[in-house]
Amino acid sequence: MQKEKIGVLLVNLGTPDSPSTSDVRKYLRQFLMDGRVIDIPFLSRFLLVQGIIAPLRAPKSAKEYAKLWVERGSPLKFYGYDVRDSLQELLGPSYKVALGMRYQNPSIEEALNELKAASVSRIIVISLFPQYASASTGSAVQEVNDVVNKWQVIPSMSYINQFMDHPKFIQAFAENGLKLMETTDYDHVVFSYHGLPERQIKKGSDGNQCQLGSCCNKFHEKNRYCYRAQCFYTSRLLAEKLGLKEDQYTISFQSRLGKDPWIKPYTDEILKDLPKKGIKKVLAYSPAFIADCLETTVEVGEQFKEEFMEAGGEVWDLVPSLNNSPTWIEGLKEMVENA
Repeated sequence: MQKEKIGVLLVNLGTPDSPSTSDVRKYLRQFLMDGRVIDIPFLSRFLLVQGIIAPLRAPKSAKEYAKLWVERGSPLKFYGYDVRDSLQELLGPSYKVALGMRYQNPSIEEALNELKAASVSRIIVISLFPQYASASTGSAVQEVNDVVNKWQVIPSMSYINQFMDHPKFIQAFAENGLKLMETTDYDHVVFSYHGLPERQIKKGSDGNQCQLGSCCNKFHEKNRYCYRAQCFYTSRLLAEKLGLKEDQYTISFQSRLGKDPWIKPYTDEILKDLPKKGIKKVLAYSPAFIADCLETTVEVGEQFKEEFMEAGGEVWDLVPSLNNSPTWIEGLKEMVENA
C-alpha cells in the first residue's frame, strides 16, 4: 500500500493582483467586507466599504502598492511561493505543500483543491500570522473550514494558529536585526505591530482578563490569545535575543483606521516623541508580518522614517521581514513535524 501523504496549507493575508486602481479596489472590497476585519453589522459594513472606503481609498492605496511592486510582483506573494517551494524540498515527498491567500489569489479554495487532488490523508494548516487575531488567523481558519465543509470526504485537520514564540521564528528575526546592529550604533529599537480596534481584543478576552494595560506585560494561560499580550511577549523574546534592556526598546501599534480607539501606544505618535528624548537613531521591527508588504516596506520603512526625520531624528532603519530566510523555513519544518 502506498504511504499516506500529508498536506500542508500555508495561508497568508493576500495582495492585489496588480497595483492598478481597479485591482486594489477589488482587493479592498473583499478584505474589508470580511466580518472579522470590520466587525459591524453587514449593512453598515457594506455601505461603509462599498460606498466610502473602497472607492476613495483605492487610488491612494494603488500609488502605495506601486512603490512596493518589483519585477516578480508583490513580495508577499512571491516570497510565499519561495517559502512553499523551500519547505516542500525540506519536508520531502511524503508531504504536499500548498499556498493560499485569504483574499485574492491564489485563493484558499485553490490551494485546498490542490491538496485534495494530491490525495492527502490529513491537512496541517499554518496561518502565517505570528500572533493570533480574529481578523487574521480567525478569518483564515474560518475560510478553510467553509471550503472543506463542502467536501464529501473531510480529512483530518490540524491548525497552527500562532507561533509568536517559536525559537526559530525569534532567531530568524533576531539574525536580521543583528546584521544591521553590527553596522550602526542605534539609540533605540521600536517594535511596531499592526493594530486592532480595542473592541476586538475585548471580545476575545477570557473572562474580561484583558484590560489593554499592564496585564499584557505577562504572558500566561488567561491571555494567550490576547493579540496585544502576544505582541508584548514576542518583543520581550526578541529583545532578549538582541541583548536589549527594558529601556532600550518600545512596543507600539500602527495602521489604525477610523475613529474608534485602537490598541495603544500608536507608532506614529511614539516616533515623534523619541528625538525629544535624545533618541536619534532607531532600528524598527515589524514582527507581525513574515514577509515584506505594504505595512512594513512602505508604512514603517518609508512613511515612519519621513515622520521621524521631520521630528528631528537622524537614522530610521527597518529590519527586513523573514521572507525566505533559511532559519524561518527550518522553523516551519519543525512546526509541521511537531504537528
